[in-house]
Amino acid sequence: MEANQILQANILEIIFEGKNKAYGAYYLRKTYNKRITTALIVMISLLFFTIVISMVAGRYKSKVEALPVYVPETDLQKIKAEEIKVLPIPKMAVQHAPAIKFPPPVIVKDKLVVEPPPEIKQLEGARIDLKTTDGTGDIGIMAPPSQLQGSNVASPPASKKTEDDLPFKKVEIEAQFPGGSQAWQRYIQKAIMAQMDEFSDADYGTCAIQFIVDKDGNVSDVKATTMTGSRLAEIAVNAIRKGPKWTPAMQNGRNVNAYRIQPVTLTKPDQ
Repeated sequence: MEANQILQANILEIIFEGKNKAYGAYYLRKTYNKRITTALIVMISLLFFTIVISMVAGRYKSKVEALPVYVPETDLQKIKAEEIKVLPIPKMAVQHAPAIKFPPPVIVKDKLVVEPPPEIKQLEGARIDLKTTDGTGDIGIMAPPSQLQGSNVASPPASKKTEDDLPFKKVEIEAQFPGGSQAWQRYIQKAIMAQMDEFSDADYGTCAIQFIVDKDGNVSDVKATTMTGSRLAEIAVNAIRKGPKWTPAMQNGRNVNAYRIQPVTLTKPDQ
């Protein structure tokens, strides 16, 4: 729509400019005033027609004469009051509950008691004898074994290792020497320098020491996996075995038992 046509155009045409006018919304908005006018005319016509019918019906009803109603004469007679007869109350037969007779108790001698227990006077002169005699067997009670074998020492149950007790091979945070890598370098260097005169050409290189650090930091199962039998491997194993506790490894935010491989390198002074 051009600019000079906007002021003269209907607002409905402006809203649906470039849209599908065959759609129902355009038709409903365009014929809205017409439909409202038609509805008002129909309602007013129905109301007027209803008023006319009610007025005509009222006039026709007034012209209809009322039909006479004949009521026959009736004679009222006095009715004698009948005498009220009081019926006698029947006597209810009272039934008494039958008397309950309980049989007298019968005292029967106990069949299990063969002889009555001894009197107190007989027990005063009784004494413990050194001879063992078997008494009458108890009814329904099993006798204890004649011989008891055992050490008479209670031993604790054998502990079974669970999956948590097994050492991890791969963990989120590995076990560390207390103080970090620099403290480990100073510690192992001091141990090697104390035995520096005992090294030969075969002792130079890198030795890998494998061991287990438990949840409390204790070290166990220390062994060399490379350069086995060398003096460097022996010194490194003894240094870890006799050294301080390590900081335990962590998995899922808790301390766990884990393997640790610590390399120890010794280079020649001239290199």
